[in-house]
Order: sequence, then C-alpha cells, then structure tokens
Amino acid sequence: MKKTIAVLFGGCSTEYSVSLQSAHAVLSAIDQSRYQVLPVGITRAGDWFLYEGPLDRIPEDQWQASDCVPAALSPSRSIHGLLVFRPAGLETLPLDGAFPVLHGKNGEDGTVQGLLELAGVPVVGCGVLSSALCMDKVRAHQLAEAAGVKVPPCVVLDRPEELEERREEVKRLGLPLFIKPVRSGSSYGITKASVWSQVPEAVAEAFRHDNRVILEAAVPGFEVGCAVMGTRRLTTGAVDEIELSSGFFNFEEKYTLKTSQIHMPARIPAEKAAEIKDAAARVYRALDCAGFARVDLFLTPEGEIVFNEVNTIPGFTSHSRFPNMMKGIGLDFPTLIDRLLEDAFSSFS
Repeated sequence: MKKTIAVLFGGCSTEYSVSLQSAHAVLSAIDQSRYQVLPVGITRAGDWFLYEGPLDRIPEDQWQASDCVPAALSPSRSIHGLLVFRPAGLETLPLDGAFPVLHGKNGEDGTVQGLLELAGVPVVGCGVLSSALCMDKVRAHQLAEAAGVKVPPCVVLDRPEELEERREEVKRLGLPLFIKPVRSGSSYGITKASVWSQVPEAVAEAFRHDNRVILEAAVPGFEVGCAVMGTRRLTTGAVDEIELSSGFFNFEEKYTLKTSQIHMPARIPAEKAAEIKDAAARVYRALDCAGFARVDLFLTPEGEIVFNEVNTIPGFTSHSRFPNMMKGIGLDFPTLIDRLLEDAFSSFS
C-alpha cells in the first residue's frame, strides 16, 4: 500500500518564497506510484490549507487562488494526521509521515517538528532538538567546538546596549566583523562590517530579526559545504566551494549568484575534501541531526577547517547546493528524494 505523506510548504517566515521553490521541486520528484502526497500550504499569516491544484502554481505563489481547503494538523494521536474543513463537513486524513520543506523560523527551528511529534506524525529530516540547536548559532558553535571542529571567535549580545558595555571585547575580534541574529536563515539580518562605524547599525539590524545577536570574527579563506544524509548510516556528498568576488554570501547572492560562483566539486585536494567530510559528519552527529542537513564550513589559507553553520532544511530545488553535492556522488534529484523518504520510513519503523 502507498504511504501517505504531507509535504509542508510556505510558512510565516521571511523565507516563504524560497520554500515555494523548494517544495515545488520536491513535490514534482516524489514517486507517485509509491506515495500518496498531500501538499499542505501555510500562508505568510500562518493559515494552513490542503492544496489540491496544479503544482505549477506553487512557485509563482498562485496556489492560494483556488483549490485550497482549510486544514489543520490534529494534536490527537488517534487521528494521526490532518483535519480538513470541507464545505460538506470535517474530513480526517491520516498521515504516515510529513516532509517539512519550510525554511527559517517556524519551519526549520524545531517548532513545526514539535507539532508533528505531538501529533504522532513521523518527520522526514531533523527532529525537534537538532532543528532548534542548528538554528541557534551560539549552541551550534558550542557543540561543534566540543566535537573537535574549530569555530570563529565571537561575542554574543542579549540586548543592544551591551555593544557599548563590551566595546573592548568586541574590538578584540578585529575587522571585518560579521554581525548576525542568533536565530535566522538565508542570511537575513546579517551584515559584514568593514569599519567600526558600521557596527552599531548592523547590531540594530540584527536585533530586528532576533532578540540575541552574535558578532563573529571574519575567517580568512573561503566557504565550503558538505551535504550529509542519513540517520543510522551517513552518506556525505561531494564538497562544494563558494567563490566570492566581494562582500559575503548574502541572500541575494545565494539565490542569484550575481557576483559569486559555486564550484562543485570544490577546487581542493582530495585529502582536504575527505577532512571536510569527516568534520561535517562529526558536526552532524554532535547536533543530533537525522535525515539530511547541509554543513557549512570555512577553509583557511593554512588549511584549517572552521565551522560556520548547519542548515537542517537547505534549499531543495534541483539546482540547489545540497542536491548538487549529492549529484556529485551519483544521486540524481528523484533518487535523492526517494532515498530521503526510504531512510525516514526505515528510521520510523
């Protein structure tokens, strides 16, 4: 019998539009002969709908125009799925699992994973703890360091006024300086400060996105990434490399590549790529990841590997970094999605 799986997309996050692109690719790639797929769209306002229309409307954000039925996830484990509020009356749709393709807050931070766990619905990908830890840059850095992976020097602020109180401590980090919200994704609220006069406004901007801010010393070299997949046994993809002409890999660069390039595989020796894969796997385990995640690191001119962050639901279009890294080891996009679902259901059993 087919397993019924809900694919969640949209969400009340600043990364709503990114989720639409990723979810469309995932929905299009799932083997319909093996799975009954229920697309569940979440609006920017946080309203849930079962979407029954053409998939092509999703990436253009036209999915709400029609073919939507109000829905909600039932917290009752006896229902174990969706409540669909049709004009003729309430319908219940039991779920064998759910695949959140939601980026950023309220999707990648453990909140929706907690809701699914409460309802007794197995989740494809990272669970509550790992999602929350990876979204929190401070905790993620602490655990990566405990796993033996170097992290950038930093200062954490709990309120804007602390910047002045800890001025000397911040100055010891040097320039350039990266100012980030502790919990955010897709580089929202992140500023690269090259002169000290930029720091106060950068801190204020970061606090607009979260109630804690981290200031990190810049790491020389370039960013590398490693896709990791699995729960009991891990599979690591090919390592990629981000080449920047200036600035940093912000939201615009991540989704337009106007002045940057992604090299896959990375232009590094095989021995160094193996070290990066090992570091990525150690971080993945230390942060209790499951299913899949992309581990981002820096490689310095001296060959040191330095932790950056973990994305528990990375971009998932067929041309995104995670799928391309897995393509580098021979897994095309439909096979990748199939493997993720198989791994998830084997872990649930």
